[in-house]
Amino acid sequence: MTTASNSLHRRTPAAALLLALALTGCSGSATAPPAAAGGGEANLALPDLAQATFLNLLSGKQLLGIGLLIALAGLAFGIVRFVQVKRLPVHAAMRAVSDLIYETCKAYLIQQGKFLLVLWAFIGAVILVYFKFLAGLSWGRVAIVLAFSLIGMAGSYGIAWFGIRLNTYANSRTAFAALRGRPLALHQIPLKSGMSIGMVLISVELFMMLSIMLFLPAEIAGSCFIGFAIGESLGASALRIAGGIFTKIADIGSDLMKIVFRIKEDDARNPGVIADCAGDNAGDSVGPSADGFETYGVTGVALVTFVLLAVHEPLVQVQLLCWIFFVRAIMVLASAASYELNNVIALAKYRNLREMDFERPLTNLVWITSVASIFATYLTSYLLIADLGDGTMWWKLSTIVSCGTLAGALIPELVKVFTSTSSVHTEEVVKSSHQGGASLNILSGLVAGNFSAFWLGTAIIALMGASFLISGLGVGTLMVAPAVFAFGLVAFGFLGMGPVTIAVDSYGPVTDNAQSVYELSMIEDVPGVADEIEAGHGFRPRWDRAKALLEANDGAGNTFKATAKPVLIGTAVVGATTMIFSIIMGLTHGMTANLDKLSLLHAPFLLGLITGGAIVYWFTGASIQAVTTGAFRAVEFIKTSIKLDGDARASVEDSRRVVEICTQYAQRGMLNIFLGIFFAALAFAFVEPYFFIGYLVSIALFGLYQAIFMANAGGAWDNAKKIVETDLAAKGTDLHDASVIGDTVGDPYKDTSSVALNPVIKFTTLFGLLAVELAVSLNAQGQYLLTWALAAVFFVAMCAMVWRSFYGMLIDRDLPSAEELADQPDAPMREAPDESPRRRPAIEPTPLPSAVVIVASRPES
Repeated sequence: MTTASNSLHRRTPAAALLLALALTGCSGSATAPPAAAGGGEANLALPDLAQATFLNLLSGKQLLGIGLLIALAGLAFGIVRFVQVKRLPVHAAMRAVSDLIYETCKAYLIQQGKFLLVLWAFIGAVILVYFKFLAGLSWGRVAIVLAFSLIGMAGSYGIAWFGIRLNTYANSRTAFAALRGRPLALHQIPLKSGMSIGMVLISVELFMMLSIMLFLPAEIAGSCFIGFAIGESLGASALRIAGGIFTKIADIGSDLMKIVFRIKEDDARNPGVIADCAGDNAGDSVGPSADGFETYGVTGVALVTFVLLAVHEPLVQVQLLCWIFFVRAIMVLASAASYELNNVIALAKYRNLREMDFERPLTNLVWITSVASIFATYLTSYLLIADLGDGTMWWKLSTIVSCGTLAGALIPELVKVFTSTSSVHTEEVVKSSHQGGASLNILSGLVAGNFSAFWLGTAIIALMGASFLISGLGVGTLMVAPAVFAFGLVAFGFLGMGPVTIAVDSYGPVTDNAQSVYELSMIEDVPGVADEIEAGHGFRPRWDRAKALLEANDGAGNTFKATAKPVLIGTAVVGATTMIFSIIMGLTHGMTANLDKLSLLHAPFLLGLITGGAIVYWFTGASIQAVTTGAFRAVEFIKTSIKLDGDARASVEDSRRVVEICTQYAQRGMLNIFLGIFFAALAFAFVEPYFFIGYLVSIALFGLYQAIFMANAGGAWDNAKKIVETDLAAKGTDLHDASVIGDTVGDPYKDTSSVALNPVIKFTTLFGLLAVELAVSLNAQGQYLLTWALAAVFFVAMCAMVWRSFYGMLIDRDLPSAEELADQPDAPMREAPDESPRRRPAIEPTPLPSAVVIVASRPES
């Protein structure tokens, strides 16, 4: 390590302390009014749901009871599809590989579950201190908040587990279906598994929230909702961050071997391939499933909180709450019906075709669902709230919701412009690479990402602007701040077609793993396998067709993985607006005081706006640093352990070691980042409440554009590589090397940093509800010195985590000397880029769970 680095190491803690003391100088203005009641949002009580009548027949409780039955029907729909996928035919060799991948994922999830409980202890401590010792709630009420935070976290965790189990059934079934040489089944299986995950996720979330409203005492509803939302946000944040780091360490470590040794993708001799397959699920299944569950729940909590704070007439509160949640239930039915209709259309069109555009039926599904959801919204609103306000509110509110629903279909179309295999931007990346190698490949990908941020941002602004204009047409007669309610409804509309959004996102990890399962099974080398398949399943396998179809389907999966990311980040930003309003309502006594402090003329607010951008850029660097260091260690190990001569596949021990490296650095990186975010929320809330409001607004805005830019740049690099490998058949060439390098840059962009910004924004906003109330409560008691001291302590703790996220994650190797480089032997002899290497013995058709031991625990089969 250099002298400069050592000097920086010595100075950083001291500098952090000085900065903390400087920031607390702003705390003198932390004189926000005390909360109207200790406990803030946790003290919110639901109105009597029975006081409103709908359709001249049903009370609010009865209407939501029907919604509960719809949620149960949606859950049954998802479970039936789960069983159908599980029962699909599959060869034993392929099933063995998918079982091995699942065992790896299961061991990883067990470790993450233990880690989540540690992180929950930090959150639980803040909840306990605030609600019991400062807000003065009873032990029973505090226990409710803590219990529901655990339930929320368990929901995110359980949905993630369900997603992994189903995807690891679907990957081997998809790989086997490819052997028929027909494309339709390769589309149907991943989509069916994705739809199962989406329906179970949304239905469970809806069921839990309706249960709180229907079966628990109204006076504890606020406690339940806040605890539930914080818990699911914690689970999603940790699983998204750790999963994103894990998957990209494994992906980069595996991909770079294609350049170093000229071996094919998913070569069984590469010990990084099993980790890569597990990472596809950890990053592209666990993360999105937990994220989607949390996003749906947090948006609902934000709307409930808004209605209870901003609407003063209890009857109107009941009408709006029942309308919101029943429309959510109807949209579940609309998603299921749209899926079935799209399946009929795809079956009629592609049943007998040998080729198909795998993106087309996915696009059709998104648009069919959007149209059906918009129609259902207007119809349901007319039936339920035609008499609300002046009699025009039903269509105005429906139009606002439909702005979000339209965005859920429009945004994927815009994303495809920058990431699809047929995109001009993606083709530009390939053209640049042809002459300029990796350098121009990377530059072209950055261009695609930047342009996408402009166009997607403009689309979101336009739709939010439309909702704002509509909210000005009399919605303000029902509530204060109608524009904020409109933004919350836009987020609600984003998620109305949630089952389909999750389904097309989950399509990707299945198609990606299906290719890997095919290669790792080495099914072509099983003695007599063609005769066995023909006798048992009635068809002769078509090996070359199967590979080509799996490649093409993976391109569609890449594209639609990319489309879901901006939808979720857009929802996070729009929904965060509604949650921030809850904090503002408490600080301003219901928008009656201190409004001047929500201005650029109030210095702490302006400083908060600037601070949020700094945190977003730190988070981006910290998450990529964790991937970089972990990938270095994985590449280092794989290069020294890979055996290209003699062995048909990597050893169990070597594969296990790569998984351990990925898990180790995923957890280290996640701990540094999460605690940094946690202490930042506490520190900035204690500095000054309006500083904190500016900070929340800032991380949402900076995070929106950073996430869109990174996600779509990564998507362009990923599918540019797919064009080179599939359309141009250029594997093993310099052009392929350049595309692989570009893809490894895009990997942490699209699957680590960008996607994790979504739950981080929501967690910070939700946890901020508690943090700022804690600070305001202390100030209301005259504890200004304690507030300043705590701000300083939390800021130093945050700086320590920031410091650890880079200097604690540095690659622990010395720079090579000039002499060492001069003496370095030539690169190892490379194999010819042969996609059909020497015949190798097949995998034993039995599960191999012993391959996935992580941190000294060996799962049993």
